[in-house]
Amino acid sequence: MSARPHRRVHRASRERSRGAVAIVVGLLLAVMVGFLGLAVDGGRLYLAKTELQNAADACALAASYELTGAPTIPAAAFPRAEAAGRTIAKQNRVAFQGSAITDADITVGFGSSLAAGSLWSSAGAASASSKYVRCTLTRGGFAPYFMRVLGLGASSVQALATATLTPAQSNCAVPLGVCKAAGSSASSSPPFGLTAGAWVSGRFKDGGGNWNWIDFSPPSGGESELAALLTGNGMCSLNVTTPVGQPGNMGNAAAKAWNSRFGLYQTGSTNVTNAPPDFTGYAYTTTDWPSGKNAIGDFITRRASHTPYGSTVAAGNTITGLSISNAYNPTTTVAQHTQYGADRRLVIAPIIDCSALSSGSHTTTVQGWACVLMLQPIDSPNDTLNMEYIGLSSAIGSPCASSGVAGDSTSVGPMVPALVQ
Repeated sequence: MSARPHRRVHRASRERSRGAVAIVVGLLLAVMVGFLGLAVDGGRLYLAKTELQNAADACALAASYELTGAPTIPAAAFPRAEAAGRTIAKQNRVAFQGSAITDADITVGFGSSLAAGSLWSSAGAASASSKYVRCTLTRGGFAPYFMRVLGLGASSVQALATATLTPAQSNCAVPLGVCKAAGSSASSSPPFGLTAGAWVSGRFKDGGGNWNWIDFSPPSGGESELAALLTGNGMCSLNVTTPVGQPGNMGNAAAKAWNSRFGLYQTGSTNVTNAPPDFTGYAYTTTDWPSGKNAIGDFITRRASHTPYGSTVAAGNTITGLSISNAYNPTTTVAQHTQYGADRRLVIAPIIDCSALSSGSHTTTVQGWACVLMLQPIDSPNDTLNMEYIGLSSAIGSPCASSGVAGDSTSVGPMVPALVQ
């Protein structure tokens, strides 16, 4: 019998085996590429999602900080909130931190409800009841490294965050205490006999009127410590019943720190970058505001237009009747208040029993928290200056905000940003 037929049969069998192995290898390669794609391409998208989420969270928190005045929020607050959110979001990066986030990636909307299907409006169309702000970050063009083998194209990643203002558990406060009204039964409970819109006066050097300088860590502290709090964010993590003391007399260092919030700086280490001014340096005295009360509305208007103390210090002095030294020249400009400005003159101040500071212990406790408008810079530590009491910082609609820790509806601190979605 011839061997040729057998050789042909074996050859065909081997060829069929090779074909089957090739198919199996091809399938295994596809599966391996799929798993590799899930690991590499999926991980890349997950990282991008995390990066965008960080930016969205930061955007929403920064924007919500500006939504003061609820339940009726002024229309000017919404563009300001959007600008703040976009500015902070663009400080983040995406794609392994290799690509900048741009305005095109960011959508900011405002709404009055978190319910499904709620309307989210642009800053120009937001209603006065829009107490929530939502930032949506979207970035497309993530071309896959491996999954394209399976026919998948570029992907988009999106992240969103929603924030609002909620009462804080604690507070960040400036080192001055508003004196509760003396000799009145109403002074023992909120609002402690104080009247919204009224100006409270005291001598800068030592208080001695309707307010007093205080030390948050008695018996230590002093002028340099208080000056640092004024150029910084104040003292944080404070609560009602926190003990405070009287630090003594304030001098030029504290005066310079105070004036920095009005955009007035002398040559030295303090400037717009390490001691930011308010959005406006425009000041109020009985010369340019003869009624001596209720300047808050005009202040909000001036803040929206970033009005400086004056085109020069001398020009500001003419408006206010003050005698601020030319050593503070040149005054901060509109452009600098716009670029570097922050919420620096609407401040949280403890409400205290000032009569207790004159007792033998020279200490007292915080009884509540006031929202106060810093009205004017200081000529000399020996001069008297005014501030306007706006109301309790925890009141609905208070224009004061803080970097305190967010609480619940029973908290008594000022309204602070908090993520809700």
